Amino acid sequence: MTELIPLAACILIAFGIGSNDASNALGICIGAGVIKLRKAVLLFGCFVFIGIMLQGQNVMKTVGKDLLEVNLSILSVSLSISALLIIFSNWRKLPLSTHQAIIGSLTGSGVASGVDVNLLSLFKIVLSWIISPLTAFFFALIFYRMMEKTLSKLSLFRIERILRILLLISGILIAYNTGANELATVLGPVIHSGLMGKMPSFLSGSFFVFLGAVLLSHRVIETVGKGITALDPYSGFAAQFGAGSCVLLFTSLGMPISTTYCIIGAISGVGMSKGLETVRITLVKKIIANWVFAPSLAFLICFAVMRLLI
Repeated sequence: MTELIPLAACILIAFGIGSNDASNALGICIGAGVIKLRKAVLLFGCFVFIGIMLQGQNVMKTVGKDLLEVNLSILSVSLSISALLIIFSNWRKLPLSTHQAIIGSLTGSGVASGVDVNLLSLFKIVLSWIISPLTAFFFALIFYRMMEKTLSKLSLFRIERILRILLLISGILIAYNTGANELATVLGPVIHSGLMGKMPSFLSGSFFVFLGAVLLSHRVIETVGKGITALDPYSGFAAQFGAGSCVLLFTSLGMPISTTYCIIGAISGVGMSKGLETVRITLVKKIIANWVFAPSLAFLICFAVMRLLI
């Protein structure tokens, strides 16, 4: 019966990924007026499943095995607290990294339980959190400059048609990364603990990500798609493709990084290329504060709860 607790928490987190991370794939497209929400959500759901199937193994191993050896009590506390934090953040309309909530929760529960936490793996994960948004920032900036020297020389009609195609491609890349990295972070501990098999986990996880995208993704899309800086299809593609390329690179290395913060870094990079005054620094500062606060809070809550239980 106690096995139902982490499974129920996984469902909530997968639902939260859909409501929060669909904005990474759809926010820029919708903010730039390229695609309607309903069509984009269908593409998102399909490529989340393809991503977890084809390339989810690396991140699942890092989170589910290399960081620490999980047991049922660690899973139950960590995933339950993570689910609550993610849903609460979405309700506040602030993008939250699923990775940070889960890694912070797992580490807090593990330390409180006396389980050995691999500090080298933890250091690599935290370092990748810091480096990846900066990498996305520069990737997007480079792509934007390249486009200025190439696409800008074409006619406006051709530019618009090409950009619509490119934006959809970059959105698909982000959706693929959501499965290969974000969903893999959730399922890694569950699969490596033997609580659930791979294929049932992939199918059920992808379904609830899709359900979250259908029901709640429009809330965070308002922040990511339009809240940080004004986006058009030209700058939108540079930001989205820069973030997607960055996440794909780190996924290949097995690092569970935040698509949310990569896309925010990329959007900021594009905005910076237009001038600092175009970037809403207040909102960026608020998001960065949440970036530090979320894993710390997850660690402390799980540590305290686990201490009470043992």
